[in-house]
Amino acid sequence: MTSSKSSTHEAPPPAEAVSSVPLRRSRNSKVVGGVCGGLGRYFDLDPVIFRIAVGVLSVTGGVGLVFYGFAWLIVPLAGEEESEGRRLLTGRVVGSSMAAVLMALIGCGLFLSTLRSGSMLGFMVVLSGAVTAAAVWSRRRAAAGETEGPDAPASHTVPEAPPETKAPPMMIYPSWWKDPIVKDGSTGPVAIGYLWGPHGVVDKDGRVNGEKVKPGSQWGTDDPLPERPQPSIRRSPRSLSGLVNLLACVAAVIGVTVSWETEPLGTSLATGLAAALAVYGVGLVVSSFLGRLGFGTIVQTVLTACLLAGATALPDTITTDWGRETWKPASVAAVEPRYELGTGAGVLDLSAVPLPKGVSVTTEAEVGAGQLKVVVPKDAVVKVHAEVGLGDVQLPGQAPADVDVGPARSETRTLAPPTGTTPAGTLDLSLKVGVGQVEVTRAAS
Repeated sequence: MTSSKSSTHEAPPPAEAVSSVPLRRSRNSKVVGGVCGGLGRYFDLDPVIFRIAVGVLSVTGGVGLVFYGFAWLIVPLAGEEESEGRRLLTGRVVGSSMAAVLMALIGCGLFLSTLRSGSMLGFMVVLSGAVTAAAVWSRRRAAAGETEGPDAPASHTVPEAPPETKAPPMMIYPSWWKDPIVKDGSTGPVAIGYLWGPHGVVDKDGRVNGEKVKPGSQWGTDDPLPERPQPSIRRSPRSLSGLVNLLACVAAVIGVTVSWETEPLGTSLATGLAAALAVYGVGLVVSSFLGRLGFGTIVQTVLTACLLAGATALPDTITTDWGRETWKPASVAAVEPRYELGTGAGVLDLSAVPLPKGVSVTTEAEVGAGQLKVVVPKDAVVKVHAEVGLGDVQLPGQAPADVDVGPARSETRTLAPPTGTTPAGTLDLSLKVGVGQVEVTRAAS
């Protein structure tokens, strides 16, 4: 009974068989590109797990689309050695590679738009880590031989190669009375032929026994089969890169020009870049049927998508009109709660505002892109909170040449009057610049 039971069950696959399974996209278990099906086979997990994770990561932040698109480009299909990305590098743009590129571009745009959401990023990291840990554990478990079943990869015994075919031995006999002269002028034993196979001796001039070799004979080459087509010269498809790049530039210029006067800078740039990206997308579709696109066009498409994501992140306070504005109130009552300028140089001169001791004045000033300069009275106590998205903050006491440009600059300080000056009232300033510089100086008198 024991022997019969053991004969009906297959032995678990060895670790070498599991570890030798290459990572390939699946042909049978695929919904879009076969990436999840290939991951399921490689890590010995249900492909539904990967599909759910990719779907959730795609909706919540675009990371799933980025991963799927690049995996589609990098991982070859089962039974093939060339990936879609390699075809793109050689200029062979097909529908599947185009879909993978567009998927990755859309995912990059969604991911860049969610960078400011810390909770969303934390969720994506936790989910990605959980799926990765499960896949690694399943892979190691399968490699250790702990899984059994009909779906486990089976080891294959590679048969030994047959012995290499060798030419039959030749019969060599010396002459019974002398060594005859051979055709090349030397003397020696005469080869009368093979024990089996073709008969005759090939001379140096390619003749057999003095006769020209005929095609199709035992010494000649076989004539080509009549049904085998003759090889044809493959012509490279026409490149459409120049035309697509030109049309993309024209579309970008038209989009920016139409919205320049009526929309903020970020919206205007996003309109032009979106038009250019649409041209690149149409070019990828057309090139898969009528021509080809070079790798440089693919790089430009990716850069355009990244620039589009950056343009959409620009604040709406940055306008397309560069202006100069000077605000100079002469009394406490004339100080407005807020001063604002889209793009340009704004000067808030508070040097003429009288600040008796015990009086506190609060105001805000914001410039989208450019410079914000604030002049405060010499005897005022100044509380400054300055924020710069990208740029520099200059406060009294710092050298004018000390320019430190950086992202997300923020400083909060209390500036006391110079030594020997009687303190007056207090100025509470909230200063903000998107891209540029914040400068606070004291009046000379």
